[in-house]
Amino acid sequence: MLKSTSIDAPNIATNTTAAEAPIFQAQPLKWRWEVVTVTLMLHLAALLALLPQFFSWKAVAVAVLLHCITLGLGVSLGFHRLASHRSFKLPKLLEYFFILCGTLAAQGSVKGWVGYHRMHHLYTDESKDPHNSTEGFLWSHLTWIMHDIPEEPERLRLTKDIANDPFYTFCCKYHTLLQVALGLVLYAIGGMPFVVWGIFVRVVFGFHSTFFVNSVCHMFGYRNHNTSDTSTNNWWVALLTFGEGWHNNHHAAQFSARFSERWWEVDMVWWVISGLESLGLATQVKRAK
Repeated sequence: MLKSTSIDAPNIATNTTAAEAPIFQAQPLKWRWEVVTVTLMLHLAALLALLPQFFSWKAVAVAVLLHCITLGLGVSLGFHRLASHRSFKLPKLLEYFFILCGTLAAQGSVKGWVGYHRMHHLYTDESKDPHNSTEGFLWSHLTWIMHDIPEEPERLRLTKDIANDPFYTFCCKYHTLLQVALGLVLYAIGGMPFVVWGIFVRVVFGFHSTFFVNSVCHMFGYRNHNTSDTSTNNWWVALLTFGEGWHNNHHAAQFSARFSERWWEVDMVWWVISGLESLGLATQVKRAK
């Protein structure tokens, strides 16, 4: 059985393994009612897209474009492969651009996102995995983020490499205001249809697309590698997330910037990284052997 490789993010506080890391004390988890409320409101607001007065093909096009920018370039390239795993290097201004794109995906602060993800790899399918798939589909897909998981000391330990970066800190502090600012720009350009589709529909669709990786890609699909976890590859999740659905490949070689292996495994974010490498912008690009 192939053991998933450890997190390969340089300058993390320590190289502590899961066995050596401090263990959370078992305790009942409290609901984060502010997250529950915001999530419910976003889903209800997205339903406005069903009303004729909020529909236009231009608004749909804006949503698709922003989905590509915020989820593809932002979350998959910026938050995940760059910030979480340091699978390649970029000039700082370009790195910050992708982190800003990810911030506009409205999936919380970049430091929180990176911390949770590093914990997921360190404790995959164990009790300290924030979205442990063995707790069931609903937990791993949605309700884990709605609970006050006592992970703060561990998350801070695993994100020391980005803790003091001023731009990361700016994005963490103002991620909600940045989303509001984007909404105001969209309203000025195209009115409420642009807001409904470009903010509400796009954010909810991107939210579930990303969380399908946590849930579906630990329950349904096929495996190229016999890793010690439940990770799977799922083609339709990969299409929704620009390559993130090749999750078993990723768990087998977490350091790799490329998630696809077979010729038909489409990884659009890898195409972007490869293009940046050919331009001399992406350096030290790591690949699975």
